[in-house]
Amino acid sequence: MRVAVTFGLAAVLLSTPFLAVKADAVDAPQRPQTVIIGLDLSKSNPLVDDAAYAARVASRLTSEIDKLPVRSRVMVRSFGAYDSSANPLKIDEVISARARPESVAEGISALVAALPQLVAEGKLKAQDWTFIVSFMETMSHQVDCAASDVRIILLTDGFEDSSDARMLRGAALPKPEPYFSGCSELMILGVGQGGGSPAVTKRAREQWKTWSDAAGFTRFTGLYDW
Repeated sequence: MRVAVTFGLAAVLLSTPFLAVKADAVDAPQRPQTVIIGLDLSKSNPLVDDAAYAARVASRLTSEIDKLPVRSRVMVRSFGAYDSSANPLKIDEVISARARPESVAEGISALVAALPQLVAEGKLKAQDWTFIVSFMETMSHQVDCAASDVRIILLTDGFEDSSDARMLRGAALPKPEPYFSGCSELMILGVGQGGGSPAVTKRAREQWKTWSDAAGFTRFTGLYDW
């Protein structure tokens, strides 16, 4: 069943028609990017049950990936529980003449906007845990910051809720190894959502900024809203 769900979700991307690239004169090609998009399927994240919020996140995400240069790689992964079998969603696209960035962005954004419906229909399962740190450590083995500009975009409330830390109970994120030394950016869309106060959001953003710097990212962007 999980395999069928994975391919069914990938079809959202593949169903979008690709357009031919005009052979216009262009400047020197931009350096390819690697963009990892992490979808937090934990129950605390409004992305799994609020259709209006999911639509806003999807729209914001589009602007981050619809102008990627050729040979850029876009990876979509879900996370929540530590068990990898609970996170079957894995989609990979390489920007090319066939897979135009705007088409890839459209397909991924459609998937993000549909997450509440997919969860409601049982095609994806909302999860009880939020292993963000473990997800990031796993992803660190799949990128090479020397070979491309690496950006990680997490669609999450940012509240680690795992054996590593229970942030909403006052625990701090563990200090990471410099897994992402030289990587361009860690972006969190939705940090602090559901936390209940500006102070909680500020603390979550500050903790992730500290974590991002220690992990080696050049830049950190943490947005509660936009």
